[in-house]
Amino acid sequence: MVESVGSRPTPTGVPPAVPYGHYGVPMVAPATNVPSVLDGGPVPAEAVAPLIRGIAVLRQLTEAGGTLSLSGLERATGLARSTVDRITATLARMGYVRLDGRDAVLTPRLMELGNAYLAALRLPALLDAHADALADELDESVSLAVGDRDGIRFIHQATRRRAMSLSFRIGDLLPAERTAPGPLFATEWTPADWHRWHERRTADPADLGFPAIPPRTDDSGADFEAYVERARVTGWALDDQLIEPGLVAVSVPVRDPRTGRVACVASVVSHTSRRTATDLREDLLPRLRSTVAAMETELRVRPPAGTPAPPSGLAAWTGASKQELGREFIESLARGLTVLTAFGEGRAELTLTEVARATGLARATARRALITYEHLGYVEAHGRTFTLTPRVLSLGFPPLSHTSLPEIAAPHLAELAGRVDESASLAVLSGDTGAEIQYTARVATRRIVSANITVGTRLPAYPTSMGRVLLADTPEAGRQVRDLAPLTPHTVTDPVAFARVLAQVREQGYAVVNEELEEGLRSIAVPVRDRTGRVVAAVNVAMHTTRRTAEQCVAEVLPELYGTASRIEGELRTAGRFTRVPLA
Repeated sequence: MVESVGSRPTPTGVPPAVPYGHYGVPMVAPATNVPSVLDGGPVPAEAVAPLIRGIAVLRQLTEAGGTLSLSGLERATGLARSTVDRITATLARMGYVRLDGRDAVLTPRLMELGNAYLAALRLPALLDAHADALADELDESVSLAVGDRDGIRFIHQATRRRAMSLSFRIGDLLPAERTAPGPLFATEWTPADWHRWHERRTADPADLGFPAIPPRTDDSGADFEAYVERARVTGWALDDQLIEPGLVAVSVPVRDPRTGRVACVASVVSHTSRRTATDLREDLLPRLRSTVAAMETELRVRPPAGTPAPPSGLAAWTGASKQELGREFIESLARGLTVLTAFGEGRAELTLTEVARATGLARATARRALITYEHLGYVEAHGRTFTLTPRVLSLGFPPLSHTSLPEIAAPHLAELAGRVDESASLAVLSGDTGAEIQYTARVATRRIVSANITVGTRLPAYPTSMGRVLLADTPEAGRQVRDLAPLTPHTVTDPVAFARVLAQVREQGYAVVNEELEEGLRSIAVPVRDRTGRVVAAVNVAMHTTRRTAEQCVAEVLPELYGTASRIEGELRTAGRFTRVPLA
């Protein structure tokens, strides 16, 4: 039996021009029904209308930077308010959106869609260490990009912290003609690709459809065909302030050893205050070429892909959610989005049957979702198999890729504080010796007697519950804490006794501190771990000793703390799979 999702309607010859929206995605005419024209052709009869509408909502939230009011979504999408409400309620149930008053806010869990593409691609996992090492050596930003039709999309960024630094995000889409990687990808364009590029330039001469860059104010990129021919001959390309004044970059293609085609492009990016375009070409290009050679060797000897994951069981979850929420839960949208998560490492190319098996969906349901995604440009068909396209990164990844741990934790701390009716905080170790903690997020309750602590406050680690949780996971830091000054009559100051305290915290997985920092103050804390299992932060609840005993803290507050830490860790693992999540 042939694994096909059906014939996609294709106009004769090259598709007609359509207006381009943000992130290079063709504009969807606002309508409460399925748009009649999308991506240059009619919507297939078997496409899933709620999935198209849900994707439109996610795109608008992405373009708005991750947050948009429900009324703003109504205006931006042209959908009825009741439809917007049902879509956002469904996305909230999936954990992709958080409803904050009248606003819809993207959450890091949505990054699992982009993670599926990046894991299937495997290039970030194989090449990012080389890019990072080059950035450290040159003290300049280094990026990896893939081609996305007539644009380029970043898949890895190794940036330098400077007053003027690279601000592009993983998933950002740029027009090919205003970048250094663009000409290198264009050396492999077909006549249809060139026709699409000319149409886009005509329809959007100011590049308003690319919000990651300033609008075009001159004729930059007008000689693109000449740039492409030069790149074809030299094997490298230069961006001399095409994106914006001051920004320069040099790029070299990383070729797939199996096919010889461009797998991705590596770039070194600088500012004219540090280096000119000539400096990049003469001084840095040789090192970039050497790194690219090492990357191509990495691709040549790449280890086999990981074992495909077992079925997710999400189909059963969506059914149960529909039973619980009724009409407010759009099951076809939720099931359609789970199709993207079928892909990943070891699952780069899947047949229809494999997609259905990985998601637990009926084959007919998976088929209609794939038809929809192929039409929208998120999936490509290759005979009997399907692959994700870079466009999947446009679903929330750019704004979420810069999310910090305090931003991840904040809504969970607010929920925790509301449940236990006490102040909740997040802290990390600070200082060269790790002898202090620094508060990075905090939600305080309104009480007459409360601790006067704000974000940024630093306290000694040894007499605090969060400090002990953090020190217990870093024995070397604990050994460096020598000055155990008595802050109250209850403070543990004996080094041997303090070592026993840390060992107990390490064994039981939490810390309770009674009046050691300040008399009348009691707190309980648990660790927050990253993808590797390392403790990177701590969450605590603090209160006056008259409100709960130590035993009540363990019985009543500790389970809530564990639940909060688990939710923070889940989002941290998703956000940190292919990006660096700042801890403060």
